[in-house]
This record gives sequence, C-alpha cells and structure tokens, in this order.
Amino acid sequence: MRRISIFGATGSIGQSTIDLIRRDREAYDVVALTGGRNVDLLAHDARALGAEVAVTAYDDCLPALREALSGTGIQATAGAHALLEAAEREVDWTMSAIVGAAGLAPGLHALRHGTTLALANKESLVTAGPLLMRSAHSHGARILPVDSEHSAVFQALVGEDQSEVERVIITASGGPFRDWSLERLKTARLAEACTHPSWDMGQRITIDSASMFNKALELIETREYFGFAPEQIEVLVHPGSYVHALVGFRDGALMAHLGAPDMRHAIGYALHWPERRDLPVARLDLAKIGTLQFEAPDEVRFPALRLAREVMAIGGLAGAVFNAAKEAALDLFIAEKIGFLDMARIVETVLKDMSSGVSLRVNALSLDNVLEADKEARARAFSVQKTL
Repeated sequence: MRRISIFGATGSIGQSTIDLIRRDREAYDVVALTGGRNVDLLAHDARALGAEVAVTAYDDCLPALREALSGTGIQATAGAHALLEAAEREVDWTMSAIVGAAGLAPGLHALRHGTTLALANKESLVTAGPLLMRSAHSHGARILPVDSEHSAVFQALVGEDQSEVERVIITASGGPFRDWSLERLKTARLAEACTHPSWDMGQRITIDSASMFNKALELIETREYFGFAPEQIEVLVHPGSYVHALVGFRDGALMAHLGAPDMRHAIGYALHWPERRDLPVARLDLAKIGTLQFEAPDEVRFPALRLAREVMAIGGLAGAVFNAAKEAALDLFIAEKIGFLDMARIVETVLKDMSSGVSLRVNALSLDNVLEADKEARARAFSVQKTL
C-alpha cells in the first residue's frame, strides 16, 4: 500500500486526483489532505479517504474544520506552518496542487524524504526551478510533471535521447478571448474571463488561460524542468485542446501527444508511473473530430508570452518577480479594481523596475531570496495599480 498526500485537495487537480484514488481505494494509505476555505469538502474527503491529517491554509477556518472532523480521529490543523508539518510526514507520493507561489515551500519540504513529487504547481518551477530540481537531486527524490503539456513532453521523450531534440511545442487553447480584438479586450469582464471553452479548471487558472499568463508560466516551466534552451520552446494555439504538446527531433520528425482535455490523464500517468493503467478518460474519435486547427499566438493582444521570454533571458529571481506580480495583478482583476489588459501592464512595469533597480541575477536561489523578491514584487504591483 502506497502512502500519499494531496496538497491542494479541494481544487480541480486535487479533486481529479481524489477521483482516481477512490477508484482503487485499497491501494493507497492517505496521509495528508490540504485545502483552502472549502472546509466542508476538505473534511468530507478526509473522512472518505481516512486521512491522518487535514490542513486548511487559513487559521480562521480551523474551528469549522475541527467541528467537521469531530469524533473521526483525523487531526485538524491550519496555517502555513501546519502545511509544512504535513509535508514533513513521510509518504511515497505527493501531489503538489496548491495554486500559486504558496505551493513552493511545501513541495521543497516533501522532497526531503526522497518522495515522488507529482508537480501540478507550475509556480514552483517558475519562481525557483533550479532550487527545486537541486533539492530533488540531493535527496534522491523524483519530480513528475502533471501539467498536461509537460506530461505530454515527458511521455514523448520516453526512450528518446534528449540531445536529439530540435524543438518543443506546447499548445494553448487560446481561452475565451482567442478571437477578440485588442479594443474589445479592453472591456473584458471578470465573468467572461472565467469561462473556458475546453477545460474545467478553477477561477484563477481559467483567468490566467484567458490572458495567456498560464501559457507564459508553462514556457518557463518547460525551460526549468527539461533544460531546453528558450529558443527551442514554441507555443501554438490549438482551440480543440486535443494535442497537448509536440516534440520535434533533428531528423524533422514530430512526436505528438493527443488525448481528451481531462487532467486525469496526466495525473494518472504520474500516479502509476512507470506503468500505464486503465484510466476513466474519454477515448478520442479522430474521424469525428475531423480536423486539428493550429495558429500562431498573437503577442500583441497577449503580451504575457513575450514577457515570459524576457524572464528566461534575465534568469535568477526574474521568475519569482514575474509570478508574484502576476498573482497580485490577478487579485486586482478578480476584485474588479483593474481592467483585463491592466494585468500585463502591471507585470511588465514591475519586471522592468525590479530588473533595473536591483540585480535579479543571483549566484544561487534560496527559499529566502525567492520569498523576498516575491514580497517586493507584490508590493510594487499594488503601487503600480494606483497609477493606472
């Protein structure tokens, strides 16, 4: 029986993971489940899976969580320190699905046990890729990608010599605003940005998809996880979301990974790796699909991709600054304090200011300097908002 923990259990990735666990319940001993303010769902899943501990990230939610778990014997804890304590518990496999930079520290703590870290928290690689990969290596741990694009690249490389790779193409659905003009994007509303044409995801990721910031993060993630040069990594808009990524080799061949837009594929691959097992995902009917549409991304309407390439060129703490400014700008958009296009303006301004004002190129990333850059970038983002 494998011991597992799920960080971000109440989000879309966490719920898809739990769905797979429930289908083979006897194979897993669930140690820790963590979540945010959805205490009822967290407690329900902790009871159903017989978890040892349930953790809410918010201290003020602890009384409700304790009450919901009363009499079960399941420990209820709360706060950032409790998340780290949960990550210290020895397991064989950890799902890292906390959204945002908040997922970095628990992931680093989990790696100390030489565990397999199924990484859905792309921000960990964006903010501190070298630190995360170095930590995994030093502790004999393994990181498996769970983003659909990076899982696809990982699978396409099985049995291949990575030095033979010429290019990597990750796909983007284009989101709900793919065909919108720049003028129309100025008036895009929160409700419109929260509706994704292909994927069923949480609010923040759905908005990031609409702005292409999600794909920008994935560009950097591809660089940090696989080590490809930035110029080898391309993005194609593919509205159908059937082709998740393609790997091109020096002989001109392209290896494509296709599948239904269902995160349980990538999750299941990481859960069962190195084996493949039956998964409850739809099988593609290519004759019914008929055609596969691709188009180049428009970096004028969606400047996030251009900014991601600037981040890769700068290196060092630029990823932490980029992500923190993006998260702060997203908070402001969700609060309806700024417009849709203002998110990119804020991120670009903060990145430019911090690149010229202080050196983002450091000898080595540490959790402390990453968190310090994150804090400063968020503060600057809120200051920039006041000038818009």
